[in-house]
Amino acid sequence: MQGGLRDLPAQTEETTRASNVSELVEQAVAARNMRSALKRVEQNRGAAGVDGMTVKQLRPWLLSNWPTLKQSLLDGTYRPQPVKRVEIPKPTGGTRRLGIPTVTDRLIQQAMLQVLTPLFDPHFSPASFGFRPGKRGHSAVRQAREYVREGYAWVVDMDLEKFFDRVNHDMLMARVARRVSDKRLLRLIRRFLESGVLIDGLVSASEEGTPQGGPLSPLLSNIVLDDLDKELERRGHKFVRYADDCNIYVRSRRAGERVKASVTAYLEATLHLQVNEAKSAVDRPWRRKFLGFSMLAQGRRIRLAAESVQRVKEVIRSLTQRSDAVSMSERLRRLNQYLGGWTGYFALAETPSVFGELDEWTRRRLRLCQWKQWKRIRTRVRELRSLGLKELDVWEAAGSRKAYWRIAASPPLHKAMGIAYWQSRGLVPLHARYQAIRNGW
Repeated sequence: MQGGLRDLPAQTEETTRASNVSELVEQAVAARNMRSALKRVEQNRGAAGVDGMTVKQLRPWLLSNWPTLKQSLLDGTYRPQPVKRVEIPKPTGGTRRLGIPTVTDRLIQQAMLQVLTPLFDPHFSPASFGFRPGKRGHSAVRQAREYVREGYAWVVDMDLEKFFDRVNHDMLMARVARRVSDKRLLRLIRRFLESGVLIDGLVSASEEGTPQGGPLSPLLSNIVLDDLDKELERRGHKFVRYADDCNIYVRSRRAGERVKASVTAYLEATLHLQVNEAKSAVDRPWRRKFLGFSMLAQGRRIRLAAESVQRVKEVIRSLTQRSDAVSMSERLRRLNQYLGGWTGYFALAETPSVFGELDEWTRRRLRLCQWKQWKRIRTRVRELRSLGLKELDVWEAAGSRKAYWRIAASPPLHKAMGIAYWQSRGLVPLHARYQAIRNGW
């Protein structure tokens, strides 16, 4: 297809590379940048937007439409489509509203992000850890622990109410314009902010907020909250921020209450953001959670927050519903897939015993499912015998009238379907995953 996406690699960077920040659109549509953006969008996958185009359909569409799309970006006539509103459950209850852009808009946002990040990120605070190159949540949690160990044993836990839904567009654009002089790019960002939301077949105007779901949203949120970071630095506070989660560490409750009041006033008066008083507090850090973690008293060790343990149990419970008509091999595959990702993040916790306890609880859930599948007594007798259980134990278990959850914890089933049994079936224990990750750090 003449002039399509396949011609992008043939373009030289010199023909599209901008010489200064007034030509950022040229940088965004440059061949190398667009190829990188397309690869990232394809890797992230995600649902289709309001036009129904899937990620798999994007590359073929670009082969035919790239020249027209590129020209509309260069001459400033491109208009994004509305985002599709979806709601996902939050681990702490309630729902989080996401706005899913079309895959074409996601591609453009990703290309813009790759151009804007080098302009803004070097100027962000070292205490900002969310959605930044080379930074992650683990670093924020470790830094929080260090502050507590230094004697800052009270935390001002600030929760911004519906932050992504309430960002003032004019204020945000003024901050973007501090470093961006390309009026076409500024106009394009404004159009993305005001593209509207499709809800129940109707498009609603977007008068405020940066909908979560697009590649550009995290950077825009950091641009807004960088003013908060700079203010906290000016005041000399010890703090860590990950997106809209901000913890400020002080030496006393009295100091914490004073800081909470003054920072709340700053957020509401200067940044026009609302603090959620019900979720914000001044407390000991080991009584609060931060990014799924908490810590032992005086910052001795990082531990899993109670809510994180409850959440993983809820997911494991949903994957081990005895009423689900799936094979045990498929059930174990799903468990391994989920627990692999979960452990990769939560292995930061320095309390290995919790992972062992979760392992035992998971095996009990699996024994419950297996016992349900061996529905008849003669099947249970045959299977338990094949596992080498003594005859007395076989009949004690097979003839039991105990409910599924109780029988799953009985000594005969525990002996027959213990650690070795489930490992032979393919289950990778959480504790083993945890140790392997920790040893690799």
